[in-house]
Amino acid sequence: MKIDFNELNLKTLLDNSIVGVVIHDWDTSIVYANPRAMDLLEMSYDHLIGKTSYDPQWHFVDEQHRRLMVYEYPVNRVRKTNTTMVNEVFGKVNEETGDVRWFLVNAYVERQPNLPDGKGFIVVSFNDITDRQNLFSYEHILEHAGDVVIVTEADPIEAPFGPKIVYVNKAFEKLTGYSRDEVIGETPRILQGQLTDIEACRRISRALHEKTNIRETLLNYSKTGKPYWLDMSIMPLFGRNGQVTHFAAIEHDVTESVFNAQQLERRNAELRQIKDSLNKLVQEKTRQLREANIKLEQLAYYDALTGVPNRRSFTDQLQKMFGFCVRNSYPLLVGIFDIDDFKYVNDTHGHGVGDEVLVQLARAVDDQFRIEDVFGRIGGEEFAFASIVKERKASDILCARVLSNARSCRVELADGQHVSITVSLGACFVVPSNGIDTDKVMQVADRDLYEAKRSGKNRFVISQC
Repeated sequence: MKIDFNELNLKTLLDNSIVGVVIHDWDTSIVYANPRAMDLLEMSYDHLIGKTSYDPQWHFVDEQHRRLMVYEYPVNRVRKTNTTMVNEVFGKVNEETGDVRWFLVNAYVERQPNLPDGKGFIVVSFNDITDRQNLFSYEHILEHAGDVVIVTEADPIEAPFGPKIVYVNKAFEKLTGYSRDEVIGETPRILQGQLTDIEACRRISRALHEKTNIRETLLNYSKTGKPYWLDMSIMPLFGRNGQVTHFAAIEHDVTESVFNAQQLERRNAELRQIKDSLNKLVQEKTRQLREANIKLEQLAYYDALTGVPNRRSFTDQLQKMFGFCVRNSYPLLVGIFDIDDFKYVNDTHGHGVGDEVLVQLARAVDDQFRIEDVFGRIGGEEFAFASIVKERKASDILCARVLSNARSCRVELADGQHVSITVSLGACFVVPSNGIDTDKVMQVADRDLYEAKRSGKNRFVISQC
């Protein structure tokens, strides 16, 4: 029997198809969706019909979980290019649960001769491949990997605009102290410091420009300024069109290995010293230089007496926090405080007691700050801090707590007596902008410190600028 295709009911076929089918008008509004499409998209007929691609309810991602722009949706790509889309993978995100449903999508233009310029309907069909995509959850593997994983955009590369970070895993947050929200949109250069190898950075930059793999061992710094060594491998990631779209860096913390390697090398040097006197001299000098560099690195960032960051480290961390607050319009409190009548303590009880007072004060005040705050000794009996605060009232609470913790410090003396102290504090509450810098903020805080001294000590003064 010969089949008359004109007698077949196309709508009946679509209504019973196991493939989801959505038909868009040329303005991208939906004019038809079969039952399978409604089931796969988890949306009712009323929620679909008449909706355009610009409706905010849509949240599509590519295979790298990158959120798609509206112009990247299948209907808009086919409409713009007048080409057919074949077997491309897209994911639709459930806004309530965050789950992704994956589809293999095809789309084409159904021409209508009665419409101008060859316009017509845009037919999008899709199959559910969620089970296949979720056979291995690569995102789950990355999130729980022991090594640090960073993904950046491929362009731009040059500072200060790129390469921008688009993903970091939990191991990154644990090692660096930065949260994911703090670094997305930043560049990996925020982890580098003055002692980071410039030549290694240049080699990495060349590899990024040439879009080739590279492996380097690099010294980076955490949010609090703590140095650590990384064995990093950087590789380009390719999109569907064969072009490099991103770079992925897999980084292994080798700080302990570097230290152990140094110790092993030292022991080997000692063995070589027994065999050859000249080699002994050379190896000894090499060892001394390496140890001096390690000590220099420690002295460069930490106060030798109190163990808290020194002025250099505090200034560096304040600059980074200030830049972060400028970009996000976060209020920032910057304060300076010092010990009242500290000269009397030294003159009466000796500098040994004075040093112990500084150690006790640094320990008591440092315990009250969060890991993301900045605190350090900037000279003599003077300390400084910076903290992101939600409102002006929180500044008063924080400053009062600093004064209270200082009053709680007690240094016991040999005769059974003890030394107690108070501090005076000046601070500047500011919402950073491009019109003000850290030098100005520190000047205001320093001025308020002396105002607190003049007005009776054991108190704080806060200005807003």
